[in-house]
This record gives sequence, C-alpha cells and structure tokens, in this order.
Amino acid sequence: MPVRQRLTTCGGCVRKQAGSDGVPVGSGQYSPAMANFAVRLVHGPGWDPSRQIRAQEAWDAHAAFMDALVDDGFVILGGPVGDGEQTLHVVEAADEDEVKERLADDPWATAGLLQVGTIEPWALWLDSRPENSAD
Repeated sequence: MPVRQRLTTCGGCVRKQAGSDGVPVGSGQYSPAMANFAVRLVHGPGWDPSRQIRAQEAWDAHAAFMDALVDDGFVILGGPVGDGEQTLHVVEAADEDEVKERLADDPWATAGLLQVGTIEPWALWLDSRPENSAD
C-alpha cells in the first residue's frame, strides 16, 4: 500500500515529507513543480439542454480530446458537478494561459458547447496519488 505524502512548498518547488512510516525523504534538490488549477467549465450557447451530456453534438470528439488531456498528464481529475451544469477539473499547467490555450482546442469549445467559467490556482496540500516517478 503506498504511503500518503504531505506536501510543503519551498519557493516554487514541492517537497514531499516523510509519510506515516517515518521514512525520511532525500535531502537532494527538488525540481520546480507545475502549478495546479481548479477549472470550472460551463455550458456555452451551443449546449442543447434537451439532450443528455453524451447525446450532445460531437460527444465522441470531445471525449477523445479530454481522454488525451488525461493521458498526457494535463487533466489530473474532472467531471460534472452538482446538477451537471458545470464540470470541475483539476489540471496541471505552467500558468493560466496554458490552461486557456489547451482547453480552447476542445471540439466542444470551438462549437460553443462549453466555455471556461473560472480558473483558480489550487495548492494541493493533500494528495493520495502514488508518487510521480519523475520526482
């Protein structure tokens, strides 16, 4: 079972402290971490409220686009929240501009079905995902 890590920031980098097993983390240099953002996507003017989400125009293209963002590590997690009028995604990017640029290529964005509602920096202090092999 993986040990959960607590994260601490140190001037633009992330240090992983020892977990509950007390094993200390190495004292070497820590590389700068990509920033995390909480992104809310909202329905755009092209959204058809009479259709379910998977019945919207170009669902397959949108789903393939989002799957590719997950595969390349941009989207950490995401999906509809509440009544489904919005989606919440946690993404990893260099900055807010990169978030906007990447999401602008979504077929649903270009068709007006989805648009960015908000983008907020998010400091993930608690994270149970297995340690990234690049760390």
